[in-house]
Amino acid sequence: MDIEHRAKLIASVGEEVISREDLVELLKEKPHPVAYNGFEPSGKIHIAQSVLVAINMNKLIDAGCKVKMFVADWHAQANNKLGGDLDKIQNTGKYFIEVWKACGMKLDQVEFVWASDLVKDPDYWQLVVKVAMMNSVERIKRCSQIMGRSDEEGLSAAQILYPCMQAADIFYMGIDICQLGMDQRKVNVLAREMAPKFGRRKPVVVSHHMLMGLLEPPKGVTDPVARVNAMKMSKSKPESAIFSTDSADDVERKLKNAYCPAGKVEDNPVLEYCKYLVFERFDKMVISRSEKYGGDTTFSSYAALEEAFAAGKVHPMDLKSAVAKYVNEMLEPIRQHFEKDREARRLKELVESYTVTR
Repeated sequence: MDIEHRAKLIASVGEEVISREDLVELLKEKPHPVAYNGFEPSGKIHIAQSVLVAINMNKLIDAGCKVKMFVADWHAQANNKLGGDLDKIQNTGKYFIEVWKACGMKLDQVEFVWASDLVKDPDYWQLVVKVAMMNSVERIKRCSQIMGRSDEEGLSAAQILYPCMQAADIFYMGIDICQLGMDQRKVNVLAREMAPKFGRRKPVVVSHHMLMGLLEPPKGVTDPVARVNAMKMSKSKPESAIFSTDSADDVERKLKNAYCPAGKVEDNPVLEYCKYLVFERFDKMVISRSEKYGGDTTFSSYAALEEAFAAGKVHPMDLKSAVAKYVNEMLEPIRQHFEKDREARRLKELVESYTVTR
């Protein structure tokens, strides 16, 4: 695969790339750049964190990247996830890894890195302190949206430290490509701006789309990052998200009740599932209907499906039923893994017993 095709494949992961020119230059100089995605272990893992992340990481691997999955256990503790209980957070991180074993991620080409290992090195904390020294409290607070919080909230001192740690993670691990969600954009841009001061190349920021929650999106939120946070799936609102170990009946119920106005394309979570999940995993999508209403219709691209839905040629309930079928097909290997593997099942039961805290 030549550099242009590799750059195109990597860029296809992102809703935004900063910058495409830097990405091409990186690939010219470094055949196997280091890319990372990070996650706070903070409860049950939903489909955007499992299947969608696997799709994105596999694209980076296919493009020749060395992929690191960063388990941000200390960050989750600083953010008071699971009540700040590090043992619970680490059990949840192990549970996440079990999900990825079963959802198609090319784990033989992925390195898992735990924050709890990084923090043992004094050099890591030197980087954290340098990041903190080079930025005002106000600038760091503006990055608080990476934690799913507003800079107007009364943040704890640990939460002020969090963005400094996340920027330091990038430098400590030698990351070339930050492949996180749009909700993480601000701290990745901060790392880009700081990189020359550390004598390092600016990391390329490939920010993936945040899959919408299934409930009706909120109105009146204008800030782009705040809007992303307000619209994304929420573990505190279980009906807004399809979790990776949900039963087939759960999936069907949640999609049946999902927000999906007839003919409306914008901010339609069911169509988003089609675009970012179904057509990424399947060559075609079949919408089943009775012969009375014209019989089954097959779509070979998302664009064709979107056009038909906007024109009123696909009924929302038929679309929801089809999406439920494909989602269940994607999740079935995960369900089977947790049913058959004793340790995976133990971790799942532990995580499901925990109380999720914001």
